[in-house]
Amino acid sequence: MAPLPASTAAPAFLFISPPRRRIHIKPRATATTSTRPRPPRTTITAPTPEPTWVNPSRPKPNVLSLNRHRRRSPSSHPSSAPLQPLLRAIRALPEDADLSATLDAFFPAGSPPSPSDALLLLNYLHPSWRKSLSLLAWLRALPAGALHLDTIFFNVALKSLRAARQWPHAERLALDMIHAGVPLDNITYSTLITAARRCRQFAKAVEWFERMYAADGVLPDEVTYSAVLDVYAQLRMKEEVLALFDRARGSGWKPDHVAFAVLAKMFGETGDYDGIQFVFNEMREVGLKPNIFVYNALLEALGKTGKPGLARNLFDEMTAEGVEPNARTLTALAKIYGRARWGRDALQLWKQMRDNKLPADNILCNTLLSMCADVGLVAEAEDLFHDMNDPECPDVPKPDKWSYTAMINIYGSSGDADRALHLFAQMVDAGIEPNIMSYTIVIQCLGKAQRIHKAVEVLEDGLKRGLKPDDRLCGCLLSVVALSSGDDTDLVLSSLEKVNKNLVKLIRMLGDAQVGLEDLKVGLKDILSSAAHEVRRPYCNCLIDICQNHGFLPQRAIEVFHLAQTYGLYSKLYSRKEEEWLLDLRSLSVGAAKTAFDDWMNTVSEHLLQQKPLPESFSVYTGSSTHKFAQGLATAFAAHLDQLTVPFHPSESHVGSFVSSRDDLVSWLQMRSSSAVIAR
Repeated sequence: MAPLPASTAAPAFLFISPPRRRIHIKPRATATTSTRPRPPRTTITAPTPEPTWVNPSRPKPNVLSLNRHRRRSPSSHPSSAPLQPLLRAIRALPEDADLSATLDAFFPAGSPPSPSDALLLLNYLHPSWRKSLSLLAWLRALPAGALHLDTIFFNVALKSLRAARQWPHAERLALDMIHAGVPLDNITYSTLITAARRCRQFAKAVEWFERMYAADGVLPDEVTYSAVLDVYAQLRMKEEVLALFDRARGSGWKPDHVAFAVLAKMFGETGDYDGIQFVFNEMREVGLKPNIFVYNALLEALGKTGKPGLARNLFDEMTAEGVEPNARTLTALAKIYGRARWGRDALQLWKQMRDNKLPADNILCNTLLSMCADVGLVAEAEDLFHDMNDPECPDVPKPDKWSYTAMINIYGSSGDADRALHLFAQMVDAGIEPNIMSYTIVIQCLGKAQRIHKAVEVLEDGLKRGLKPDDRLCGCLLSVVALSSGDDTDLVLSSLEKVNKNLVKLIRMLGDAQVGLEDLKVGLKDILSSAAHEVRRPYCNCLIDICQNHGFLPQRAIEVFHLAQTYGLYSKLYSRKEEEWLLDLRSLSVGAAKTAFDDWMNTVSEHLLQQKPLPESFSVYTGSSTHKFAQGLATAFAAHLDQLTVPFHPSESHVGSFVSSRDDLVSWLQMRSSSAVIAR
């Protein structure tokens, strides 16, 4: 077997504890009789197990049971013709009806159903879990000796509950089996574990898996192992996943595609590339070729590791193996290529998919539209959106609210307010209710275009239609306030007050020269405490922009900046090394970036006055984006540097960086200080 990835090697021992006692599973090396050579693996120190007494007259069973409960062959099933009148009568009853009267009429006293008929009825009622339970209750209430209900009857009912995702009823039925002395076999446990997994009751799935080892002679089978691997992965119990996989492999288990897909997904969640290679190596060793599900899981995993080149190679290998990609495959690739700015590669795959007449879904098309928005491919997005609206393209899904939102985002990012607004109206006319993201994008776009009245009109119309603004929309309205002036500002504030009164109150406090710093501190703290974490810094950015753009007191912007620093919102802007000081402005608005830079220069000036050592160089990073529509923070900051005549110049080696030497900056600071003295 391929060695486990070094960074995630499984512990040598796995402890599995049932509810009342802890069961120790022996390490793989002592539990298996396999003679295949053990590969080298990372050594992990494990606790020394206590000696365990073993009954020498009773052989210890293997960890893995490769034989499941015997099923009847289709040819052995009795005919359902005699039961058809009863089945029609049961189907005519309400879903939650008690079947006792109907069953009593069909099976009079002294003539109970045969085991085959009873099992056949349970199978036919599988889609209706309430009727399955009612039938099972009636069977259990028959006189003693009339019908022996063994495990298989309960298993059929449990599968009905699993299909309906009725975990509480499934667990209650299993406990009833235990109390009634009905043995639970490996199918019972497998059904319970998979039912718990489907209902996202992962702790319960682990509990019932551990209970298997407390039941005499009940052992996991291949289905159980695949299910529990997925449960452990969902719980992010990585060591348990690897330990269980290693033990099961050593006991003769041949993992299936489901198990490998679980491993691939788990490694992908953590960006573990070595783990992904481990999956490939294991599949080669067991002679299993990846199917579409494993390839999709691996592609999604590679997307999270940030390796677009490897994802493309994997896709090429997949097609070379004759595995036909599906919509999920291209969705995963589109996301990977979008992050890597490989937009045209993704669109080329889309073209190949269309040429091969492979089915597409809305998730794929919306992912491609969002990718086009990220990389600025307007014409390509318009072509795709046209195909989605074209009746002659039945293989392309019709646009939904996310499709419209992605297109609105494209036009909004490019500053094309007219087309964004037109598409927004078209969306409403088509009977598709815009989501809050659509409103936010349109209002933001109209604000940047200085069409404040129209932005407010869109918001007011949304409020009438039942729109419930969230923190992001409030942040959007704050940015519109920063972009507005005169009467337009009052108009926006009036609408914002209907959404968040405290924000408007804080803005008025910032504009009032009589309000002190302590009152501002309390007001800002209340706003940030009630806002979602991801919008707190954007809120402060917009408030600083408002202070600068609306002529508030000069110290207001720096006061908001310092308060935001106190709350940890601007904690990662500065980096000081012995040879270089760095200011990272990428997460700031233009106004906040100017304020942060001015505050930084004041800090440098204080060090100079106090004769503290300064580094050889200073760098400011505004970032650079390949996005066609990216906001030009670098351009705006360069204009600010020119206005101050500060000796920072663009870096030749790092795009989006501005650098200055200590001598040049000290000379400028001394000159600025002299000019300030003369001015006084």
